[in-house]
Amino acid sequence: MSMFSSFMVNTWIVASLVAVVAGVVGFFVVIRGASFAAHTLPLGAFPGAAAASLLGVDPLVGLIVFAGIGVVGVSWLGRQGRREIATALSLVMLLGLGAFFLSMTTEYSQVVYALLFGEVLGVSSTDIVPVAVISIVAVALIALAFRPLLLSSLSSDLATARGVACGWMEFGFLAILALATAMALPVVGALLVFSLMIGPASAARLLSDRPVPAILLSVCLSVVTVWTAIALSWISEWPVGFFVGGLGAAWYGFGRLWTHMRAR
Repeated sequence: MSMFSSFMVNTWIVASLVAVVAGVVGFFVVIRGASFAAHTLPLGAFPGAAAASLLGVDPLVGLIVFAGIGVVGVSWLGRQGRREIATALSLVMLLGLGAFFLSMTTEYSQVVYALLFGEVLGVSSTDIVPVAVISIVAVALIALAFRPLLLSSLSSDLATARGVACGWMEFGFLAILALATAMALPVVGALLVFSLMIGPASAARLLSDRPVPAILLSVCLSVVTVWTAIALSWISEWPVGFFVGGLGAAWYGFGRLWTHMRAR
């Protein structure tokens, strides 16, 4: 069976959509220094699928609801103190709820594994439409808020002077991040979506000083990472996550090397 057979078409389509969103959102994750939040929201959202399973509803609904709870927690607690502490407390709270929900069922181990590491080689045709819709919404929201979001990411003081409500902009960005991670979780998993957002975007930021080219480069690197990981996984039968994480780290290493050589 070929890696481009009808069985794999859904995988290529959905993985590409996830990679595009990860590349766009990941750029802002990097320049805002929100890597911890990008790690917290996927891990904090996956217990929502356990709650949805217990209630008999679509797991994607649980993912989005718990991602929303994480956004509210990080945003509200962040206003009361340091953001990284607020993010950690939100993660602990959500993982605690997840442990509680998982303890109430004995038939969820395979789904938990898939949500942590993804099932990119087992994507069904029913996954395409919701992933496509959420992808379009996430990218559209980033495009609509591009200038104030970029300004608040680079300098909160300058953004405030220009009339940007940085607190609401932070909340809005976290909501977009939560939406993107909830969409990607069933496909690439909580651990892989973090790798996919951080590695290519960090490299793109090092390779280009201009925002738009850097975003486009981040998307390209993210798509190449996913495509290469799927191909190598098909050939070697090794986990897709191994290649996604390894390639993400390799892109960042290349970016650092390029910066060092250019400086010399």
